[in-house]
Amino acid sequence: MEEEELECPNSSSEKRYFPESLDSSEGNEEGILACEDLELNPFDGLPYSSRYYKLLKEREDLPIWKEKYSFMENLLQSQIVIVSGDAKCGKSSQVPQWCAEYCLSIHYQHGGVVCTQVHKQTVVQLALRVADEMDVNIGHEVGYMIPFENCCTSETILRYCTDDMLQREMMSSPFLGSYGVIILDDIHERSIATDVLLGLLKDVLLARPELKLIINSSPHLISKLSSYYGNVPLIEVKNKYPVEVVYLSGAQKESFESILRLIFEIHHSGEKGDIVVFLACEQDIEKAYEIICQEGSNLNPDLGELVVVPLYPKEKCALFKPNDETEKRCQVYQRRVVLTASSGESLIWSNTVKFVIDVGVERRKVYNPRIRANSLVMQPISRSQAEIRKQILGSSSPGKLFCLYSEEFASEDMRPLKPAEMQEANLTSMVLFMKRIDIAGLGHCDFMNRPAPESLMQALEDLDYLAALDNDGNLSEFGIIMSEFPLDPQLAKSILASCEFDCVDEMLTVAAMVTAPNCFSHLPRGAEEAALSCWKTFLHPEGDHFTLINIYKAYQDMALNSTSEHCVEKWCHDYFLNCSALRMADVIRAELLEIIKRIELPYTEPAFGSKENTLNIRKALLSGYFMQIARDVDGSGNYLMLTHKQVAQLHPLSCYSVTKKMPEWVLFHKFSISDNNYIRIASEISPELFMQLAPQYYFSNLPPSESKDILQQVMDHLSPISTMKKEQKMCEKCPETTEQRCTIQ
Repeated sequence: MEEEELECPNSSSEKRYFPESLDSSEGNEEGILACEDLELNPFDGLPYSSRYYKLLKEREDLPIWKEKYSFMENLLQSQIVIVSGDAKCGKSSQVPQWCAEYCLSIHYQHGGVVCTQVHKQTVVQLALRVADEMDVNIGHEVGYMIPFENCCTSETILRYCTDDMLQREMMSSPFLGSYGVIILDDIHERSIATDVLLGLLKDVLLARPELKLIINSSPHLISKLSSYYGNVPLIEVKNKYPVEVVYLSGAQKESFESILRLIFEIHHSGEKGDIVVFLACEQDIEKAYEIICQEGSNLNPDLGELVVVPLYPKEKCALFKPNDETEKRCQVYQRRVVLTASSGESLIWSNTVKFVIDVGVERRKVYNPRIRANSLVMQPISRSQAEIRKQILGSSSPGKLFCLYSEEFASEDMRPLKPAEMQEANLTSMVLFMKRIDIAGLGHCDFMNRPAPESLMQALEDLDYLAALDNDGNLSEFGIIMSEFPLDPQLAKSILASCEFDCVDEMLTVAAMVTAPNCFSHLPRGAEEAALSCWKTFLHPEGDHFTLINIYKAYQDMALNSTSEHCVEKWCHDYFLNCSALRMADVIRAELLEIIKRIELPYTEPAFGSKENTLNIRKALLSGYFMQIARDVDGSGNYLMLTHKQVAQLHPLSCYSVTKKMPEWVLFHKFSISDNNYIRIASEISPELFMQLAPQYYFSNLPPSESKDILQQVMDHLSPISTMKKEQKMCEKCPETTEQRCTIQ
C-alpha cells in the first residue's frame, strides 16, 4: 500500500514495517517459524496484536454483536438494510466494520465503506476507536473526513465522515462510485444533509444496483423510515438498561435551584458515578458552570473534587470512554459533572455516567423566511430525545434519571419525534447544492419531510439576488463557483467579489474567522475587565470584521515567531483568546486559498491598513451581505433592520460598543431574535455604497420604511453617470423586469 504523509492522530506506521523483517531472507528462521501460527489481519496482512483480542472480547459483549450473522445475511441479499438500536448498543462502531468485511470478501470491486455522522467530534472518535478495534492504522485502512480536515488516502477502506462532507462529495461524484456500502448514521438527528442524502440516494441506488445502503437509527424513527423506503430488512437490537426514572414535577419552575440541589445531594451521598445535566441553552451552561464551581469549592474535600465539564453546543467536545490516563485522573477527581444542551446526547459515550438530570426543554433556533432571521424559542424536547438521554446511563450497573418535569408534561407537551432541521432552518445553502447536483441529473429529491414552500421560495430569491441563478432559474457561472466553497452563499459571494476589488487575502481571513468557532474565550467570573483590556489592543475603528483580521494577524505573527506551540497557547491564554478556534481559522483559510488557486481566481498581495483596501473590503462584504443591513434610528444604538421591523443592539464586545461610537448604518454577520436581540460582527457602511452595490430589484422589493426613504434620497442624489453605469451593469445581469424574474422563480 502506498505510504503518504498524513498529520493524523496515532498514524504511526511502526507496526507496518514489522513483517518486512519476517519476509527477509536474512531473517532468523526460528522467528519465521514462530510467526507461522499467528493469525493475520486480512486488512493489512500483519499479525494481530494482543490488544486486538482484548478489544474483541469487549466487542462481543456489545448488544449488537448477537445480530452479526443476521445482518451479514441481509447485507448479502438486500440493497437496503435498516438497523434499529438504542444508544450505546454498538451499531455505530460494529456495523461499519462488518461492511468492511463484506467489501473485503468481494475484493472491493464496488468500492469501500463510508459511514456518515452529524457531529464532527463523533466522526473523529469513531474512526480512532474502530481503527484500534480493527488493529490498523488511522489514516490508512481506516480514516475520517470532516470539514477542513481529511485524514484518508486513496487506499482507505473504511471512512467516517460528516453527512455534509458526503453531500459535498456528490458534487464531483454524483453516484458516489468510490463506495460499495454507504452507512447513514445518526438519522434521528434529522440534519439537513442527512435528509438530503436519504432522498438523493434513492436515485443513486436505482442507478447502481450493486450499491448497498445501511441506515442506523434509533427505534423511534423506524416506522417513518419503513414507510419512506418500503419493505426492507430490519435488524432490531434489544438493549435493556436498568434505569430508575424520577419525575420532579414541581422542579421545572425553579430548575436551577433543583439542579444544584440534586448535584450536591448526589455528591454528598457518596454514590459513585459521573453526572450529566441537560440544560436549555448555552447561557444556562455558563450560569450553572459558574455557580457549581463557586459552590463546589466549599465542599468537604473528603468527598473528592467535583470537576465541572461544560460542553458548549458550538464546540461539542465529546466525553468518551476514558482511557487509562483518564481513569487515573478520575481516581483523583472522583466525579465529573457534565453540563450540556440539546444535541449533546450523541456526544456522551462514557460508561462512568450514572446520573442524568434533564430539564425537558431546549432553546431551538427557528428560521423565519419572511424576515430572514432566526428566532430563539424555548420549546419542550421531543419524547425521542428524552429517551436517548435516558440511554446515556451505563448498561452494567443501575443508573438514575431525574426529570425536572411531570409524566403528564412528557405525554401531553412533548412531540413524539425531534423536528427535522429542514423545516426550521435557512435553506439557501441546501438549494444552492440541489441546483448544483441538478447539473448531474439528480435534481429531484424525495424528502422524508418536505420543506415549507415559503422557505424554498426565500432561498431561491436570495440566490437570485446574489446572482447565483440565470434567467431560467438554473445555476449561473457565478453560482457554480459559489458552490465550490464550503461556506454560506453570502460569504462565498463576498469572496468572489473580493477578486474584483483586490482584497482576496483580507476577505479569506474574514471568512475563516467567522466560520471558525468564536475566537474569544469563555470568561470566568471576575475576568471581564482584564479580558476587555486585552481585547482592546485588537480593536479596529473600521468595524468588527477588521478587528477579526487584526486578531488573526497577531496570532499568525505569534505562531511564526514562537519557538514552541506552548508559547502560542500561553499567548492566547494571556489575551483571553480561544487557541483551538484560531488554529481552526488557520486551517479553514488554507483550504479556502487552495480553492481560489484550484479554480484560478485572481489573488492579489495583502494591503491591509490602506484607505483603498479598507474601502475595498467594505465593498466585498456588501456584495454578499447587502441583505443584512441595519440603521441606528435614534442615535442611541437602537438598530432597525432594513428588511423588517426588528430592533437590535450591537453586541457588547463589538468595537463600537467598547468605544461608545455608534455608526448610523452597519452591515452585520449574525442576528437572532432572542432576549437581547444582539447584532454580532458588525462594520460601518455608507448608504451611498449600499446603493451602488445592492441589486436594484432587491432595493425595490424592500418593505416601506424611513430607512428605505433615506436610501431613495441617496439614490436620487447620486450622479447620473454612476446611476447609468449601475443600470447598465444590472441590465447585463438580468435584462428582464422584476415581475418577469418573480414569475420564473
